Parts: sequence; structure tokens; C-alpha cells
Amino acid sequence: MKKCKGFLSALLVFVLVLVVSGCGQDAGGKGASSDAKDEGNGKLRIGLSVSDLTLERWQHDRDFFVDKAEELGADVLVQSANGDEAKQVSQIQNMISQDIDALVIIAINSDALTTVVDQAKAEGIPVLAYDRLVNGTDIDAYVSFDNVRVGEMQAEYLVEKVPTGKYFLMGGSPTDNNAKMFREGQMNIIQPLVDKGDIEVVGDQWAKGWDANEALKIMENALTANKNDIDVVVASNDSTAGGAIQALEAQGLAGKVAISGQDADLAGVQRIAEGLQTMTVYKPIKAIAEKSAEVAVQLAKGEKPEADSTVNNGKLDVPFIKLDPIKVGKENIVDTVIKDGFHSYDDVYKNVPEGERPARP
Repeated sequence: MKKCKGFLSALLVFVLVLVVSGCGQDAGGKGASSDAKDEGNGKLRIGLSVSDLTLERWQHDRDFFVDKAEELGADVLVQSANGDEAKQVSQIQNMISQDIDALVIIAINSDALTTVVDQAKAEGIPVLAYDRLVNGTDIDAYVSFDNVRVGEMQAEYLVEKVPTGKYFLMGGSPTDNNAKMFREGQMNIIQPLVDKGDIEVVGDQWAKGWDANEALKIMENALTANKNDIDVVVASNDSTAGGAIQALEAQGLAGKVAISGQDADLAGVQRIAEGLQTMTVYKPIKAIAEKSAEVAVQLAKGEKPEADSTVNNGKLDVPFIKLDPIKVGKENIVDTVIKDGFHSYDDVYKNVPEGERPARP
């Protein structure tokens, strides 16, 4: 009887080990969840708080970041808030309690993380803002693309295609500091032409959460208000561009109204190849993810990363490691996102007849 009890106890322990070992991955991708504990292996531990892994863009970032961090000898605890601000705060608090050496945040709301970042700093944990600046608190570094330049690129491309006419401005999430920087860049190009009388801005809306359905509704209302008389839509990313294009398609205007985007999402690049979207801004995701992993490891080691400049977040001048974005239109898809391996030729051109495709790279 004792032998039977001992066998059952051992079996129970074995089953529990299997269950625990299978629960350490963030759904659908790389990196341990923040419930996993990396006891005693001597590795650096980095917490990565992702705003929303339901979006294609951030899945790429996570995978590249985790690969690079592991190459540099660190383990990564990944959590996704899936667009829920309160959930992101709770997840970060949980990471802080897990003895991490550095915290990396892709913020949902740039203004909503002051308290939790202060908690991290009180625990001696350095904090890196990834792509989106975190405002009003003491962060150690910020890695992103030149977001004002992103907005300028969007407007430059559209103005070159349609130098005069009626422009509608489709902003991103009003809680995302980047969305405001994109708008700043867009207006650097557009405002002088408005003042000159070449461009008329016929509407200006912001899409909550960068949501495509929100953008669809905004565009439907804009088309109704302007009796379909819109020449250009300055959409701040590919998700909002996709929603706007749905509304344009319903009115037979897709491909006739110039529209920008950003992130080089597969759906966005496919629309460019098909002639439905005019351009996107490609921010080489591998570059920002790997650079952020390098900076995070430096911070975890107590080192000071080398910055290109600083950006003020309302409390201090934050060291800014700045990367360069790239304009992508129909003419250079092959030489940019496909050449880099960001998307495959077959995926990008799957909806384009073979006789109308460019040569393979």
C-alpha cells in the first residue's frame, strides 16, 4: 500500500511538472509569460509589456526582440494587454514582482503609466520605452523611429501624387503620443499648402485604439458630409487605412482616392500592390526590435546606452535612440519589404495577376 501511495505521489509530481512547463509561453509566440519563473540560472531577466499582440505589427516585434535578447544571454517575460490599459498596468506590476532586471514597455496610453513606472524605478528596475514614449515619469531610454519624419513622409508622398485638392486627416489613437507626432509631421508638409490655397482640409478625426472599424465609421461619415468629394485621405497607419478603404470601396472610390498608411502590414502592402492604397511607411521592425533588445540588456547590466538625441516626456529629457523609416509605394515594394524578408513575394502579390507582377527579386 505504501508503495502504491509513493508511486501515485511521484506520478502526480511528474504530471504537475509537465503542466507547468507547458504554460510558460505567451500565446502564439515567443518568450515566457510573466507567470514563469527563471530560478537560479544566472541569466538577466527582461520584462516586455506589449500593447496588443492581436495586431500583426507587434507579433513581429516580439519575435525579433526575444530572439535578440536570448542571443545576448537574457530571458524575456512577455505579456500582452490586448489594448486594455488597466490590464497593462496590472501586468507590469506583476512583472515588477518577478525580480526582473529591466522593463520594456510598448505603451497603450502614453500618459497612463506614470504610477507603475514609478513603482519599477522604486525597485531599482530601469525602464525602456519601446516605439511609444511614456510621459510624465522617469524612464531611462526611448527607442523609436523618427515619428515626426514618418508623418512628413506620408504627407510628402501624397502631396507629390495629389498636389491640390480636398484632404481628409485620419489620425491614430488620441492616447498614443506617436499619433500626435505623426500629425505634427503631416502638418509640416500640408499646412504651407493649406495657407497657399492649394489644399483644403475637409475633416480631421482620430481613430480610437487605431481600430479599423472605427476608421471605417469615420470615413463613412466623412464621405457623407462631403458628398464623396474627397481627393486624399491622410491615414496614419495601415489599420486605419484599411478601414477607410472599406468605406471608399462601398462608394466605388477605392483606388481613386489617394491614401497613406504606416507599418507595412501585409494587408497594407497587398493593397498597395493591388492599387487600392497609395503608400505605407516601412519601419524595419527587425531593426527596432533588435536595437531595443540590445538597449534593454545594457540597462539590465547597469550600462548607459548611447543615444542620438533626447526627447522631453513632460518630466525629463529622455535619451532617444532614433531609427530611420522608409517610404514604400507600388514602385519599390520589391526593393524594401520583400528584399528585407519582411513579407514574401508570393504573399504580397497573391491578389495580383501574374502578368501584372514585377520581376521576382
